[in-house]
Amino acid sequence: MGYNCVVLVKQVPDTKRVTGQAMNEDGTVNRAALPAIFNPEDLNALETALQIKEQYGGKITVITMGLPSAAEVLRQSLFRGADGVILITDRRCAASDTLATSYILSCAVKKLNPDIVLCGRQAIDGDTAQVGPQVAEKVGFPQITYVEELIELKDKTIAARRNLGNGWQEVRTKLPVLLTVIDTANDPRVPSARRLMKYKDARCRLEVEAMAKADPSIDVEAVCRGLEQKGLLIRQWNLDVLDADLSWCGRDGSPTKVHRIQSVVLAAKETKMIDPSQAGIESMVHELIVDHTIG
Repeated sequence: MGYNCVVLVKQVPDTKRVTGQAMNEDGTVNRAALPAIFNPEDLNALETALQIKEQYGGKITVITMGLPSAAEVLRQSLFRGADGVILITDRRCAASDTLATSYILSCAVKKLNPDIVLCGRQAIDGDTAQVGPQVAEKVGFPQITYVEELIELKDKTIAARRNLGNGWQEVRTKLPVLLTVIDTANDPRVPSARRLMKYKDARCRLEVEAMAKADPSIDVEAVCRGLEQKGLLIRQWNLDVLDADLSWCGRDGSPTKVHRIQSVVLAAKETKMIDPSQAGIESMVHELIVDHTIG
């Protein structure tokens, strides 16, 4: 039978490498100041979809919304086993909050008519955990959040275990369904060397156009035709393709506003030099224990 799975992923700034330039003056994230990575829990969602495909058959389409550089997470998805990928990129998507983002993604989901939509519980750049549930609401799918384990998938019914922090809950519902997956659900697989060699040159049209700006000898149309013939042209959708209502997109469709930004600067009130020796370290540890800084 097989199941048509759609996985929603996001390229995010690596929040483990936050610097003083991480925020813009208007409260938005300065993404150029931080390295970009595959949102961790979205990898868990992709792994869940891959396991469903391996056990039951079907196909996996991965969608991301962002700048052309976000195509990198789509290539990473192809390396791991995705059948197809789609980049939603449009200047009119800029400054979208979770409400606008979920609307745009819901338009894409409706076009694909999947059996199962999967995404990570939350993205590390916003930590809202809102987009998945909002997409489910907009497409009219039941949702199972905080999924840690798929218990059963039979015909048009799915059962999953939710991790509630202090306990578990088993939920059963009819397909189609949206699942948000947590990091303890599985260990995401590493990219396949064979698929990496096959898809390493996959590009979206905007990436090819950027290459042509750097090297005018590149024929954009010819390169795109060649990529398409090899199955390496990443599908690129804009808001017109999605038939999206522009009043629900971008800044106009984003009621969330930054009320205040507070910069916290940690400054040492006093310093003490520690001799870089075993005796110096033991003395420091002893003082910290006496002060109850450590137990």
